[in-house]
Amino acid sequence: MIRAENLSRRFGDVQAVRGLTLEVRPGELFALVGPDGAGKTTALRLLAGLLDADEGRAEICGCDVRTRPDAVKDRIGYMPQRFGLYTDLTVEENIAFFGELFGTDRKERERLAGEYLAMTRMAEFRRRRAGQLSGGMKQKLALICTLLHRPQALLLDEPTCGVDPLSRRDFWRILEALAAGGMAVLVSTAYLDEAERCARAGLMHRGRLVWSGPPEEIRNKVAPFCFRVAAPDRRAARERLAQAPGVLAAEPAGGALHVYLEEQANAREVARAAGVELEPLAPSLEDAFIVLIRRMDRAA
Repeated sequence: MIRAENLSRRFGDVQAVRGLTLEVRPGELFALVGPDGAGKTTALRLLAGLLDADEGRAEICGCDVRTRPDAVKDRIGYMPQRFGLYTDLTVEENIAFFGELFGTDRKERERLAGEYLAMTRMAEFRRRRAGQLSGGMKQKLALICTLLHRPQALLLDEPTCGVDPLSRRDFWRILEALAAGGMAVLVSTAYLDEAERCARAGLMHRGRLVWSGPPEEIRNKVAPFCFRVAAPDRRAARERLAQAPGVLAAEPAGGALHVYLEEQANAREVARAAGVELEPLAPSLEDAFIVLIRRMDRAA
């Protein structure tokens, strides 16, 4: 439903996206994860046809983004990071306006509006002006307006950034329901707990897709290189670990340290060199991504 093949885009001297290749299947939730500046927003804009790629190819539902932009617009829902609706219009006025822009039949629009308002628990706020909504409600309204033409593929750019935890949970419940109905959903996020909710995730770093696959797969892959260190003097232990050969990083985690080793490192030798005891760690997705990024940076 969503496909990128070797997509690249440069802005002056900055290579924002480098050789991006990925695909999202029908009924799949795919999270594009990475720090600010990783290239997530540019990647989504390339896929939505809002930017032209310097190299590579993008397809939405079998339609080439460059050669068939109108067909892509009919099949895609794109929700940018910033709230882009009209704050002086009410919830239902925004829905009516965007329904007209999409050319949705009035009866169909009203039916969909009722369905989506109920799904997002926004029905009781339908006469409230958009500017008076909370951040989470604004994002729900933006999602409703994005869905009015019943897209087959959905691109969301950090939709829960700055949203309270309860609204985040509601938003993801909605996305899971949309994917269960057969929609392909590609969402960029800086929250790794959100990526855990997806069937697959991809890590972007410096414009490159470093890894993609099921979250459990990458955790299992890096588990042999992740350890926990509990030391009375955490700062001193971290300094010794930083000097030990084979250590990628030693990061504070609660009252302990999470230690990540290179693939060729010997854990016993590292422990002896740093004067610490390394306990095996069941890595989180955050641990896994730190390992991947540090390896990439060291190789570079």
